[in-house]
Amino acid sequence: MLLLTVGGFAKCLSRRCLFEKYAVRASFADSCQLCVSRRNSAVRRISETPLWLQRRNVTFVIPKTEDGKKRVLEQSQLLDVLEARIHQLQSDVILDVQHAKVQFVTAQSSGREFLSGKGPKRKPQEKTDIPKSAPIVLKSKQKLSEDNTGKLRKQQIVSEKPTEKMKQKVQKKKLKEPLKKVLSEAGKKQRVTDESKELENIVKQRIIKKSKSKHCEGTVPEDIMLNIRCYMECCVFAGKIERAYRFLLMQHRTIARRKHLNTDIYNIMMKVWAKKGSLTKIGHLFVLLEELGLKPNVGSYSAVLECMGRSPDCSPEIVTRCLNQMEKNGVSVDDVFSQCVFQQDEGDMVLKAVRSVQPDYQPHFNLIKNEYFSPLVKDFYAQKGDYQYPKLDLTQKELQERFKRQLSIEQACTVTIDSVEISKPVTAKIIKMRRHLENQWAKWHKILLQALRESRMNLAQNKDDRFSLYPYLCLLKDEEYVDVMIQTIAKMPMSGDALKFVAGELGQKIYSKYTVHQKQQNHITDKLVNIYNDYTELLAKDTKVYNDLPRERWCKLEMENIAGPTVQAGSTNWPYIITLELGTFLVNIMVKNLKINSDIINPSHTRQLIPILYHMYAFRSTRQIGFIKPHPILSHIQQEAMQIKLTFDSNVIPMLCPPVPWCSVKFGAYLLTPTKLMRAMEGATQHEKLLEKSQNIQPVLDSLNQLGNCPWKINKPVLDIIISIFNDRGCDKLDIPPPLSEAPKVTYSFDPTHTSADKVRLRKEMIEAKKKTTEMHSMRMDALYKLSIANHLRDEIFWFPHNMDFRGRTYPCPPYLNHLGSDVTRAILQFAEGKPLGPKGLDWLKIHLVNLTGLKKNSSLQGRLEYATTIMEDILDSADNPLHGGKWWMDVDEPWQALACCMEIANAVRSPDPTQFISHFPVHQDGSCNGLQHYAALGRDVIGATSVNLVPCELPQDVYSVVAQQVEELRALDAKKNVKIAKILEGFINRKVVKQTVMTVVYGVTRYGGRLQIAKRLKEIDVFPKEHVWSASNYLVHLVFSGLKEMFKGTRQIQDWLTESARFISKSGHTVEWMTPLGLPIIQPYHQTRSQVLKSAFQTIQISINHDITEMPDTVKQKNAFPPNFIHSLDSTHMMLTALHCYSADLTFVSVHDCFWTHALTVDTMNKVCREQFVALHSQPILQELSNFLLNKYCSSPPVEDTKKMNMEYENLKQLLAQVPKTGDLDLQQVKDSIYFFS
Repeated sequence: MLLLTVGGFAKCLSRRCLFEKYAVRASFADSCQLCVSRRNSAVRRISETPLWLQRRNVTFVIPKTEDGKKRVLEQSQLLDVLEARIHQLQSDVILDVQHAKVQFVTAQSSGREFLSGKGPKRKPQEKTDIPKSAPIVLKSKQKLSEDNTGKLRKQQIVSEKPTEKMKQKVQKKKLKEPLKKVLSEAGKKQRVTDESKELENIVKQRIIKKSKSKHCEGTVPEDIMLNIRCYMECCVFAGKIERAYRFLLMQHRTIARRKHLNTDIYNIMMKVWAKKGSLTKIGHLFVLLEELGLKPNVGSYSAVLECMGRSPDCSPEIVTRCLNQMEKNGVSVDDVFSQCVFQQDEGDMVLKAVRSVQPDYQPHFNLIKNEYFSPLVKDFYAQKGDYQYPKLDLTQKELQERFKRQLSIEQACTVTIDSVEISKPVTAKIIKMRRHLENQWAKWHKILLQALRESRMNLAQNKDDRFSLYPYLCLLKDEEYVDVMIQTIAKMPMSGDALKFVAGELGQKIYSKYTVHQKQQNHITDKLVNIYNDYTELLAKDTKVYNDLPRERWCKLEMENIAGPTVQAGSTNWPYIITLELGTFLVNIMVKNLKINSDIINPSHTRQLIPILYHMYAFRSTRQIGFIKPHPILSHIQQEAMQIKLTFDSNVIPMLCPPVPWCSVKFGAYLLTPTKLMRAMEGATQHEKLLEKSQNIQPVLDSLNQLGNCPWKINKPVLDIIISIFNDRGCDKLDIPPPLSEAPKVTYSFDPTHTSADKVRLRKEMIEAKKKTTEMHSMRMDALYKLSIANHLRDEIFWFPHNMDFRGRTYPCPPYLNHLGSDVTRAILQFAEGKPLGPKGLDWLKIHLVNLTGLKKNSSLQGRLEYATTIMEDILDSADNPLHGGKWWMDVDEPWQALACCMEIANAVRSPDPTQFISHFPVHQDGSCNGLQHYAALGRDVIGATSVNLVPCELPQDVYSVVAQQVEELRALDAKKNVKIAKILEGFINRKVVKQTVMTVVYGVTRYGGRLQIAKRLKEIDVFPKEHVWSASNYLVHLVFSGLKEMFKGTRQIQDWLTESARFISKSGHTVEWMTPLGLPIIQPYHQTRSQVLKSAFQTIQISINHDITEMPDTVKQKNAFPPNFIHSLDSTHMMLTALHCYSADLTFVSVHDCFWTHALTVDTMNKVCREQFVALHSQPILQELSNFLLNKYCSSPPVEDTKKMNMEYENLKQLLAQVPKTGDLDLQQVKDSIYFFS
């Protein structure tokens, strides 16, 4: 039976085509409405009709007489016209016109009902699928049928022409009259042509009015497609196969929902049936695909071949027939192996089926060749064979052991560590509170377990096959759901969190655990072990030398291990609305079921059960926000217990082994934990789609891999000092937050003698005290997490996997402990690999120390070195007696990093030979107002370049001091003119007041934002009269902006050109998109905000979505963000180029955006590479290439609406984008000789 079914598969499809041509058209002659009804009923019945019965029933409806054939031919011609015309009107432009909607589907006969002439009963929700325009068709069909075949064919061609331009919706009233007119005069070619033009104009107006933006077709359905796909995948993973299949059939049978289906959704069920060896059911799904007009893709044929490979009785002839069909559809066997994601043994079964007819077949994979278009990296990859990849100071066995430990952590999804607060003396009260807390956790665990099972059972009893949370609650063990809920409660701040935040985090944790389990179930973990063990040969010091990059080496190893699952199988990301709904469901369980005795702390109170979590509302600005807040009793117990253990998600802790290299958009970083290559707003997908289309992002991936492969270790002496202060009382001066016992305690007490003013003052003090307490708790917990993680890793070597934001700026993935953190976290991090200082290393350590103090910003390097020599006594005292000596280090800009540097210098100078001293300390080289540096280089602005150290100078130029001096001169002139505020500001204008505003002007800060920045600085000056802060800041911001405009004329021109270009582009309905010089595609995700509502048991959650590409771009955000985002993309490109070429120079390199780190030994080499790559970058025609890209992107075709206004806007945009700002006479080669470019 199986062989018969498969053998007749192709014939069945061809006979069904014959049936469509005759049977449907025969029924149309009697009643158009009956035709549509029969078609719809056939669609619903097709899922219930066996394939062999469908084939047999075809013969029942084919007319056998000559008259019948003639009548069928005429009706066939009629239907061709009507079908083309109605499909034209039914295209995407009228999706919102329910009563004018006509959907033609492939009809299938189920035999009895079709022959009886009785249409099936229609469900209420499907009534709109029968068009009200059908009677109009009936009145005109006789007249149309009298025309000859030639005229009908010509009319069809004319009618189909406008369909290419119909992309959006049009109103019902605008379409109704043209539809009647055409159908009533369809036999007249000229009138049809006139109507087509009229309809085309209507569509154009609608397109321009409602959807100017460059919308991706079917974007809204794509969101729904993703929901459907995730739901079915979860059903399959949880073993709910019948639920998934019923859900798919329900979507298929409902005509209005079919547009939300695509081939990949059907492939999910094909894979299920393939594993069961059911080729019949796969064939049935192929029939369903054809009914929707969808074509099988590579995944579909992969499922068919897999099923054949699993079927012992499958003959080679059937496999050959399948391969021939694939060839006809343009799908090769190599495509199956290169494009499909295999799970478990799917690939092996496909290969088995193919080799049954081609015994010598071997999958052929096209390895990505390093043929990059960017000249910036062409030489780097061409000369890659001349150097070797740097080895780690670890053996292969040690790396493999570290991999096993990291794998076990990620398989557990969480890691529990000791809190640094355990060093405090344990009192009887602490023991009592810990006992209370331990008992309550055990009790609540049982309660949540029972409540979860009951809630899931209630969902399971709902037999409706529509979307529900039920399969999402079956993905993990019940205990795992409960553990996540308990961890959420334990980490909840005493002030509570927004319900949306708590629920979203809960849902995301469930998703992370699910993806890890999914990889384990698909046997990806086993294959990952084999590949990683071989990958360590590239990094270990005791193995042979390779000149492959990590990405290249990993890809080669994958090609060598083709058997088994695909390692680079990225999981389908859950939509934000699903994680939020799932999280809200779990929060509801917690709030409803978790209670505590009210007398647990004070036995004198009346005992009653009270909830430990409360749902409440609070106002944030003008919006009312739902909050989940712990009861004060729970917060008090947690605070007093001083928990000795902290539990974190596995991706919060740095990795214990080198990260998996980024090999593609969806694979890299952690071993099992899902990680995005590009950070984006929750729910935004446009970045990922751009990356998947890009063919030349390998340099970007390689630079991320370079940053992630740098090993780190903890500076234990500094860490111990910080922990001792943390466990004492903290220190605000040293950025160590104090405990809550130091928080202000202000209570509102009622006193009849208080006046109204007293009551207002007391309330204000109470509110301020609560705010201060909340801030202190948040900062204290953040410091506790960082120090506890660092203490946990004090004897380890670890790594920071990296990813990037949508502008290309790179970030370490672990959120708490990383080198992008504060002064405290940077001070406790060191390079794990040490290098000797060499002849100039000690000098660079001293210069670096002086840079950290902030005392000699305007001095030369030699001056800073001499100053370090004069304070050597303070340096050594700080290293020897940090807490009880002179404490010189406490009064500098970066005290903790300065202390760490003092200790390193002390150890070096006391060593027998400082040049041979092994240093692990990272030395920083920071860009001099890096944003202005890029602007000055773009505009070849000599004056601006001089002020930001692009040209050689004897002393470093400080643009902040120059602007402050310029503002002071202007203020003095105004003071002479008796300007009051100018006189008040005398003596208060300095570098610090203007620095932040000058720094952020290049990144798009507005005058209003600059005024706020200056006002904040003035408030920090104790003696400045507070009543004049606002007027003074308003006065100063105008002077700062005016001064910068004069200093950086070229910069301002470029900034204005970028701003205006973005404004015109967004007004034309597009979002701004560009390509970095390194080939990274960037798109700004700012759109008009729309609201999505989620109704939960607590409240209605309103989700503001401002990244929906179906909405118009937000012009204000697009134009304000383009200049800073463009500059950020350039500084990230410069950093990536430096990272790649530092690799070729065999030196350690990491970055904090525009601050580059390396060993003291290699500072000079890094400085040379940094300058060379900056010159190479800006030697490219960046602005001209940007202009060409924008013109090609947005001005390649004239506007759709042929009106004077639209044509004028189009020409203005085209003219603006072509007018690249003129550049000055700066010689970029001078940057190579500029000492203070990065210093």
